[in-house]
Amino acid sequence: MGIHQSELDKRMEHFRSGCIKAGLKLTQQRLEIFKALAARDDHPDAEALFSSLRSHMPTLSLDTVYRTLWLLNDLGLINTLGPRRESIRFDANLRQHHHFVCLRCGLTRDFESDLLNELPIPEDAHAMGKVLASQVELRGICDSCSQIEAL
Repeated sequence: MGIHQSELDKRMEHFRSGCIKAGLKLTQQRLEIFKALAARDDHPDAEALFSSLRSHMPTLSLDTVYRTLWLLNDLGLINTLGPRRESIRFDANLRQHHHFVCLRCGLTRDFESDLLNELPIPEDAHAMGKVLASQVELRGICDSCSQIEAL
């Protein structure tokens, strides 16, 4: 499942303006890597992005994918989720949202909740440092894995 074209267009525009603001050259490889991530809603890891891009970008290396993703993360153009199954997952959705993670297959999906957005930050967390953002991660068993278990 992917995202709506209007959301992809917003993400791509945010990416382009972020690169310009950072003085970062907008190369074809960076554009394709970000677009591949931004078009997905499953929070792929670098290897999955590399696999999806390899067929139409045969000279692309896994190292380039990793370096690009970490650069975009450092610039605040994407976020990381992880660690998941020994690899970091990446997310181009920068709006406040939360995650459902399947403990069986690793499926990760976004969901929005005004109620969770308004949860107060505990004093213990404030004592650790300045809280810049919060995200709730729900862990469970997805419908597909539940159906397999029911068989």
